[in-house]
This record gives sequence, C-alpha cells and structure tokens, in this order.
Amino acid sequence: MQNQATEILSPEKSLSSQQQQLVDEAIHFIKLHLHDTQPAVLVISGDAGTGKSVVLSQLFRIIQHERTQSDSKLFNTTNYFLVNHPELLKVYREIAGQNTELRKKDFQRPTTLINQLSKAQAKFDVGVIDEAHLLLSQPDHYNNFYGHNQLLSLLKVAHVLIIVFDEHQVLRFKTYWSKAQLQQLLRPFTQKWLSLDEQFRMQASSSVLNWINDFTQKRILSPIKPNFFDHNYDFQIFDDAEQMRQAIVSRNNQAGLSRVVATTGYPSVLDGGQHYVREGQFKLPWDQYNYTTTPWAEKPETINEVGSIYTCQGFDLNYVGLIIGPPVKLAGDHIHLEVDASLITDPEAFKRRHDMTDPRLIEQATTDLVMNAINVLMKRGVKGLYIFAHDQNLRDQLYRAYLNAKTQS
Repeated sequence: MQNQATEILSPEKSLSSQQQQLVDEAIHFIKLHLHDTQPAVLVISGDAGTGKSVVLSQLFRIIQHERTQSDSKLFNTTNYFLVNHPELLKVYREIAGQNTELRKKDFQRPTTLINQLSKAQAKFDVGVIDEAHLLLSQPDHYNNFYGHNQLLSLLKVAHVLIIVFDEHQVLRFKTYWSKAQLQQLLRPFTQKWLSLDEQFRMQASSSVLNWINDFTQKRILSPIKPNFFDHNYDFQIFDDAEQMRQAIVSRNNQAGLSRVVATTGYPSVLDGGQHYVREGQFKLPWDQYNYTTTPWAEKPETINEVGSIYTCQGFDLNYVGLIIGPPVKLAGDHIHLEVDASLITDPEAFKRRHDMTDPRLIEQATTDLVMNAINVLMKRGVKGLYIFAHDQNLRDQLYRAYLNAKTQS
C-alpha cells in the first residue's frame, strides 16, 4: 500500500501537457548531449507546488527503462537520481522498491555518490537532481563533503545533469544559491533552462498565491481580500496559537495530514533532547529526528510535534498551521516586513561562510533565507493555510485585515 507521498511522486502518475512536454524535451536534451566532450545541464525552474518532482520521477523511470533497451541511445548507461534531503530520499527509495525498472541503489544523496565515484575514479552518464537548491555550495565536514561546491563536483563526473532549482526554496547558508550564482557557475557548460508555472499542490486562488508571494518575496503585507474565502481552500488568520492548533487537530481528524509548523525563533539545539515552541497556552516540541522509512508528516504521532523546513520541504500536507516566529516583524510603515537576525535560533542553517564577508550581502542573504522558509511552509497545504504570528504588531494587523475581509465575503 502506497502512502500519500509515494502516490504524489509516483512515476506512473499522469502529467499535464506542460509537464509531459518538459519530460519530452529533457529526454531529447539528454540524448543530444550524452556523448559531448563537456557536460550539459538542463535546469527546470518553478515555484513550490508546480510538479517539478513529479516530472523528475517520470523522467528517471523513462531513462532507466531505456537503459535496458538495445535500440536506445541510453542503452547500458549508468544513471543516478540525487536529492540532498533525507526525508525525500526515503520516499524515492520506497517508490523504487515498488517499480521493477528502478533500483534503490540508484537513488543517492549527492555526498555519498561524489565520494564513491571519487574513490573509484569513475564517471556516470545521467544525473537527475531534485531540490538542487539544497546542494552544498561550500565544504561541509559534517556531511563528509570536502569539495567546494557539490554541483561543480557532480559536473566533473557526469555527462548530463537534469536539475530542479527554485531560488525561493534556498534555506541555509551552506546551500546558499541565487539564480545569478547558478548562471555564473554554469556559464562554461552547455545548458538549457525550462520552467513550470502551473500550480498543482495548492487549491488556493491566484489571489491567495499572489498574497503569499508578496509576503515572502517582496516582504509586503498586501490586503487580505474577500475573494480569499472559497470552498476550495481554507485561509485563516489566528490571534491565538493554541486555537490554531486545535483547528489543525480537528482538520487532521477529518482529512488527515494536517500539521502545525513553525519558522526559526524558538529554542532548537541538536542535543537529542526535546525543545519546545511556546506561544501563550500553546506548547509542543519540535519535530524529532525520524529514524523510520515513513515520512514525518505521515506518522500519526507527529500531530503532537511542530514541523520544520527539515521535515516538510518537498512534501504535501492537507492543512498547515504556520507559526511565524520572533525574527519576522512588521515595519513601522505597517506594510513592509523586517527580519531581526538576532532572534534566529537555528545556528546550523545560518552559520556564516568564509566566502561571504560583505555585511550587506550577509544581511540580504539572512533575510532571504528566513523569508524562503516561510514561503516553503506556507505552500505545504493543499486544502488550507492557517497563520499565527509571534510579533504583536504583525499579528494584530493580520487579524484585523482577516476579520474585515471575512465580514465582507
């Protein structure tokens, strides 16, 4: 029996015409450049929820099927599916176990494959990289990566790479990327850029999606409009975190896969103990390390934990209750949002880099990472988004605007 994550990412899932066209173009690109003297890269961009991972899943199944066909240009090729996200890797390996054309050993974390090929002095033909914005862009001894950039390391050992990239899902300094940085790195190589723009995850209207993008990308508090409230998507603002938790529990009882999540700003130390997110009467521990093969959100007991970007990125929830933590504040003009870096409590994600010394760049990158995390978490919910903000001014402004729009709807 498949869980929801494997169903969503199944290589057997039907595609939209745009997604199918992208798969076809990717196959053509691979075959065209498979024997070039230098690596070739196809970049697939698109917002969260546009089906990038589904496209990669189907693409890789086709590649692995054709490697067994003697009349295909991909016959006997060596190919890998890479993702630098342990929870997502569990899902892909489960999918591989259910499909005779896929092998679990072909699904790897980048560091594992880079170190393995480096030791063997070997290369491979095609690499498909999901969530390429999670690739390390600096050495990381904790993850046993001693190169300078994982994408560059992979380009040295691959003939063709197909990568998914979304600069609005970059979440840590050690994986800090911008579109400009990626373009600069890829400049010496043959490349092609394609994009997806249809929203498949969220049932929200374009008005709600535009509001989220204004909030997370422009850092502007746009008006909440009466047309936010329809039968397809449940958008709510709360002025009490415990009431929001109770609403999420109710939704979880009705529809399943409903969880409370939060941004940085609450005690969070990797010491094996429990650390709590507290807001008034609300008190729940952060998500615990998941040693099982079941994705975090699909474990029933995690209704009593607070999810984070580390457990939720790349996954669908039905309803998400988001706590926006202390670092995010409403500016004095009551329109713009600010980030107070002194209130960030995720030292690993925001550990400074030796190659980033410009204070303005560091400040901009820090703000981007915090707002990107909110972008990722706001776009987890298929059927609804509930929001509570720690900052009193932001909470009051959101709640007043919500009540006013709700009255007019």
